[in-house]
Amino acid sequence: MAKLFRTAIMGPPGSGKGTISKRIAQNVGLQYLSSGHFLREGIAANTDAGVLVKGYVERSMLVPDHLMSRLMLPRLEQLTGHSWLLDGFPRTIAQAKALNDICQMDLVISLNIPFETLRERVSDRWIHPASGRVYNMGFNPPQVQGRDDVTGEPLIQHADDRPEALQARLRHYKDVAKPVMNLYKKSVLLSNAEAASKPLGSLSQGILYQFSGTDTDRIWPYISSLLSTKISTQPLDTCQPSAQA
Repeated sequence: MAKLFRTAIMGPPGSGKGTISKRIAQNVGLQYLSSGHFLREGIAANTDAGVLVKGYVERSMLVPDHLMSRLMLPRLEQLTGHSWLLDGFPRTIAQAKALNDICQMDLVISLNIPFETLRERVSDRWIHPASGRVYNMGFNPPQVQGRDDVTGEPLIQHADDRPEALQARLRHYKDVAKPVMNLYKKSVLLSNAEAASKPLGSLSQGILYQFSGTDTDRIWPYISSLLSTKISTQPLDTCQPSAQA
């Protein structure tokens, strides 16, 4: 990849962000940066930010914006020579504005998945807490039921992944995600095929592209086509720390 390219992926719980992100990393060559990984890494390393994060995680509370930015932004500033894909950051408008202070994004992908599909995916989801590895009993089950494939340790199901909690999580996601999407959206949202094929010049300065559907395998070709087009036409490195960073 000749020029640097920075993108982020957004979507509600169960939207397939992790699956899509791994495909992007493998097929396009962007470095995959998961906020969940950085949270676990900070906690394990017992950094100042990690100690503060641990208190929120142990109480199943959302990590505040200022703390997420304190954890994420220094890591991104260390990667000024890399192209990357962000998953899980920015989640809120405050985080997005903090990111904009150090970096001009090239593309933001938003996944729009029907509620019933999300409910089915999330209710079947089990997680290995230490690594963040996710399993789905419907289409990606562990080799041994209830055990992580790598370590053999027990898997858990988060209380907020249970169906009765999903609707509240989706309402919260929509409330915090809408301002973020508005920040990145300066053009109308398009269908999958339109988003992948529309001439870039016709989309003004907007960098938000929304993809809808119930099947990740069907959404992926459109995302792959869009990324190929965007990366091949990227004119220059648009992400350098600002003078204030």
